[in-house]
Amino acid sequence: MLNDIYKDADTRMDKTLESLRHELSKIRTGRAHPSLLEHVTVDYYGSEVPLNQAANLSVEDARTLGVTPFDKSMVQAIEKAILTSDLGLNPITAGTVIRVPLPPLTEERRRELGKVVHAEGENAKIAIRNIRRDAIHTSKELLKEKEITEDDEHRAEQHIQQLTDKHTAVVDELVNEKEQELMEI
Repeated sequence: MLNDIYKDADTRMDKTLESLRHELSKIRTGRAHPSLLEHVTVDYYGSEVPLNQAANLSVEDARTLGVTPFDKSMVQAIEKAILTSDLGLNPITAGTVIRVPLPPLTEERRRELGKVVHAEGENAKIAIRNIRRDAIHTSKELLKEKEITEDDEHRAEQHIQQLTDKHTAVVDELVNEKEQELMEI
């Protein structure tokens, strides 16, 4: 019974970490990375699909991404999708290949992105603490229904707190890594 609570809390906390990793991958650093364009959607024959399903994404050099559409007729649509995305990028078309140069980040923009990274990390910590609260509440309910003893409930709280501490440490680690990445020139 308590093991189910632990597994559920651990799984939900792991999902929170995955979500944080996904959100942090969207935040642009100075380097080109294909994941930067993954959330851009393009109109592909009447339906919106992620860019990586309509084109091959590659890194040409440290500051340039290459986008090669699977269908040559999609070049204009893909270029427009990148241009209208919230990334502030200006694609350059050369035949069937679209090159996306990444402008260097200014110091001010790096600091702004650092604040965004911190906010994402804090949101993840809040989600983890909410999961902890739910798990502890569930164990207290079991105690009220006399399905577990007070000692079991106390041990459950300690175990859930250890899970929380472990996942919170990973959040801090991810945020610090992203900050280091942002401050590299």
